[in-house]
Amino acid sequence: MSFCRIFCRWIDNFNSVIGRWVSWVTGLVVVVVFTDVVMRYAFNTSYVFVQELEWHLFAFIFLMGAGKTLLNDGHVRVDIIYQRLNPKGKAWINLIGVIFFLIPGCWLIIETSTKFAFHSWLILEGSPDPGGIPYRYLIKSCIPVGFIFILLQGISMGIKSFFTILGKDLETEREN
Repeated sequence: MSFCRIFCRWIDNFNSVIGRWVSWVTGLVVVVVFTDVVMRYAFNTSYVFVQELEWHLFAFIFLMGAGKTLLNDGHVRVDIIYQRLNPKGKAWINLIGVIFFLIPGCWLIIETSTKFAFHSWLILEGSPDPGGIPYRYLIKSCIPVGFIFILLQGISMGIKSFFTILGKDLETEREN
């Protein structure tokens, strides 16, 4: 039990730190989008690099911040049944979801996107557009990394749900 508590806290803290760092990137997105809009409407010009930077930053935010979003239970969920359940019922749904959907889904994406990113690194893939970002392999590497963060947070969620089902709370349980 002590190991599980420490392991879950480590994952939660890890994704919290990553989430805080990623949140600062949103400020950069605002500056980039504002600059793009001003350049487009005030000066009637636009740069491919700036447009690609917008979607690279958005992708980075969503991929790297998804684990923190899962930690905060911020993902979209249809709460028709879930919201009416007691904590043990919610724990059952979370545990089943983690085991049968989250873990296999993350594993599939990690497996396929790792090869995808690796091949991109091999050729140091860049933008096919003139003036685009030359480091496309970096954003492609965020796909498996982001899903590893989600997978880790899902494992933490599953462990906590399992102990809730058993009637134990990992957060408040004292060590013997």
